[in-house]
Amino acid sequence: MGNPAHPAYPVGLRLTGRRVVVIGGGQVAQRRLPALIAAGADVLLVSPSATASVDAMAETGEIRWERRRYQDGDLDGAWYALIATRDREANDRASAEAEARRVWCVRADDAEAATAWTPATGRVEGVTVAVLSGNDPRRSAAVRDAVVEGLRDGSLTAARPHTPGVALVGGGPGDPDLITVRGRRLLAEADVVIADRLGPRDLLDELPPHVEVIDAAKIPYGRFMAQEAINNALIEHAKAGKAVVRLKGGDPYVFGRGMEELQALAEHGIPCTVVPGISSSISVPSAAGIPVTHRGVAHEFTVVSGHVGPDDPRSLVDWAALAKLTGTLVILMGVDKIGLIAEALVKHGRPSDTPVAVVQEGTTATQRRVDATLATVGETVRAQEVRPPAVIVIGEVVRVNTPATTGTTTGTTPGELPTTSA
Repeated sequence: MGNPAHPAYPVGLRLTGRRVVVIGGGQVAQRRLPALIAAGADVLLVSPSATASVDAMAETGEIRWERRRYQDGDLDGAWYALIATRDREANDRASAEAEARRVWCVRADDAEAATAWTPATGRVEGVTVAVLSGNDPRRSAAVRDAVVEGLRDGSLTAARPHTPGVALVGGGPGDPDLITVRGRRLLAEADVVIADRLGPRDLLDELPPHVEVIDAAKIPYGRFMAQEAINNALIEHAKAGKAVVRLKGGDPYVFGRGMEELQALAEHGIPCTVVPGISSSISVPSAAGIPVTHRGVAHEFTVVSGHVGPDDPRSLVDWAALAKLTGTLVILMGVDKIGLIAEALVKHGRPSDTPVAVVQEGTTATQRRVDATLATVGETVRAQEVRPPAVIVIGEVVRVNTPATTGTTTGTTPGELPTTSA
């Protein structure tokens, strides 16, 4: 495309407050408009029709839309133009106007007739990657993707600033592929990682050898409570000027004590970033083929901590109220208390034949699912030797795409529907 002896000259346009004219409201406009809006451009769309997404941008005032065909003079005052209609004659006229007015112009239908090309672009933490490869847009996209992915996961670390402080990173339910992109990048930048037992352990093996990995379960507690010792370790390493990642399972704020750690850091003036994670309360049932909501079955789901039983004075859960709900209950940290929990729910009105699924080590290679009812789940968990970590799902959604029998162990590959074992 073009003369290979004269490649396109790359430049970053600063379009804030400057007029950009987009002619045509179809799929090309739908793809390009968000970036123009993000750049702060004063966007005028000229088109008799538009996709629903483009229409929504006009409805919210992000762009101005004149619902008509292109007319000579539409590029008056424009700094940049994007021509993307199916009308070749209109495209040629608009392109000629752009040339006459010295407006850089992209043409979706004819790159050779354009005075500007749109590169394959990606953005990561303030860095814009833009790739042009002549007449091979797929190669441009592939190179863009490789660079962006490298910046996101930390494999490209050149010129990346070292930022002391702490990041509370939700690692997701266990499968290392389910950590967020931002979480994985922060791990790659870390000097110290303080990891929970329930975090995605496989990711630790990918860390460079200079990274200090601390098992939170093995921090010497001495006279301190476990959480206080973890807080002190975070503070100590951050004050030493290191980039510290506190790697947690699930989400830091879903029974993860993340707020306690953030408050401790704030008391010492230590900056802290919180990176949400995929909570096991939703992802683990999903991996076992269980939707926590389903049309006509459950209109709500409630996530409950089962680390203390219903008869424990420390419990903050209103089990009587939960028993009256008709939706899904998801119990975390409740394997050893599930018998007492089931008894309390039945006592307060939940039918004893309510289906229950217990998913052990969800999303990992050792995931397994045990099905029962409220009447049988306590004994079933003991008989099947279910151990933590496990997510317990109570409600009619358990019967959606599930084995027909209860009290059985079901082997499932994460993300696949279960099949009853013989």
